[in-house]
Amino acid sequence: MAGSLKDQLLKAGLVSEKQVKQSNHEKRKGKGGEPAKPLADKAQETAKAQRDRELNRKRQEEAGQKARHAQIKQIVEKHRLADVEGDIPFNFPDGSRIKRLYLKREIQEQVINGTLLIVRQGGRYHLVRPEAAEMIRERNAASVITIGGGSEASEADDPYADYKVPDDLIW
Repeated sequence: MAGSLKDQLLKAGLVSEKQVKQSNHEKRKGKGGEPAKPLADKAQETAKAQRDRELNRKRQEEAGQKARHAQIKQIVEKHRLADVEGDIPFNFPDGSRIKRLYLKREIQEQVINGTLLIVRQGGRYHLVRPEAAEMIRERNAASVITIGGGSEASEADDPYADYKVPDDLIW
């Protein structure tokens, strides 16, 4: 490690040329009643201020995330449908896993048609109307589970489009 501390701080980018010159000037002059701050102290203050800004940014992100989770919980509690459990198993993808809900026939048909949507909140699955699902999607898109999700372009290229799926087939 050759070179002075000033040169090392300058090479590391912790101080600027202007700060080095100012430090040299203050060192020569003595700056009246107040002793001149060494360049290393100024670099430490700059680094500390940068760490503090980063820590504040992280805290603000965490607070915003907690607020969004609380809003989602409130929306789900207010808009979820009660009394949807039935005898018919309904399988749906959640990420890379297949999950199952037992629903009533009418409810299952509404989920398949898209008039009801599945929302994940607090480790449980709830059914809500599309309006409530859209409010949740604005806060966290990963909480709303899309069923089907096929686009119209993929339907045009579907080789099995001519074959009708039997009504009694439940996967």
